[in-house]
Amino acid sequence: MIDFKQENLLFLAPLAGYTDSPFREVVKKFGADVTISEMISSNALIYNSKKTLKMVEKFPGETPYIVQIAGNDEEVIKKAVLKLNEMEGIDGIDLNCGCPAPKVVKHGSGSALLKDLPKMSRLIKTIKKYSNKRYTSVKSRLGFDKKIPKEIAIVCEESGADFVTFHARTKRDGYKSDRIDYEVLKEAKEAINIPLIVNGNITDPFSYKKAKSITNADGAMIGRGATGNPWIFYQIKNGLDVVKKDTIKEIVLAHFDAMLKFYGERAVGIFRKHLHLYSKNFPNATAFRDRVNRITDPLLMRESIEEFFSLDSV
Repeated sequence: MIDFKQENLLFLAPLAGYTDSPFREVVKKFGADVTISEMISSNALIYNSKKTLKMVEKFPGETPYIVQIAGNDEEVIKKAVLKLNEMEGIDGIDLNCGCPAPKVVKHGSGSALLKDLPKMSRLIKTIKKYSNKRYTSVKSRLGFDKKIPKEIAIVCEESGADFVTFHARTKRDGYKSDRIDYEVLKEAKEAINIPLIVNGNITDPFSYKKAKSITNADGAMIGRGATGNPWIFYQIKNGLDVVKKDTIKEIVLAHFDAMLKFYGERAVGIFRKHLHLYSKNFPNATAFRDRVNRITDPLLMRESIEEFFSLDSV
């Protein structure tokens, strides 16, 4: 159960290529309250795509755990929900109404739904009607090319959503930092009775406090701000300006171990992109990246990680 009254309620946002089971396991251990799967294609789900089913897998003890789906067809969404109903351990289903990726928008999914609120409403109602999960939720942007968060929030509530998350930019704004607008979310928050979660540009404890104080949101969702920086949840939960290097090393190693458990030896290659981000701004990072790019042995990779993040200069 999600406690929307708790202080510092933190969600991990769905992020393609990053928020897989191992990453969720680590942030859950170090401070995230609610984890969400990578965005799942409804079509891929109902056709039993092995890759998609692997993406839905949760780790033992991952709760509350929400699966996010994308789609624009009521019948396909219904079938996807019924498929998820067969899976135990899922606490909610989230409808993606915010993804700005051209290939997603082109097919009428993600943020394209913000141009057709009646259709968006029908999809939410479909999930609510057929889901046997505790929560039905929506992740949205402020609008497609104009800011209409109040209208969107009201549609979400009236359609049966239990809570709504807003990325504080429009689809047209992309990820431009100067386009973030928390102020407009205050009006949306005041217009509804369901919880509202704020997302977008939360990269440290300061930006977290700013987003929460301006919007009066019930919680915050962190996505890109956690890539290369999964200890942000630990920072916020513990009121820390700086995370000790020993904690950083512990988190990086825990992530690598979880990757090995989930992917086997393939984890070594997959984990390189994470190490490139984790080592950013650390002394000797270039040499470290060059070294790990050549490593294929899991034990050698773990030794290299431990050595690098134990250096006095880190």
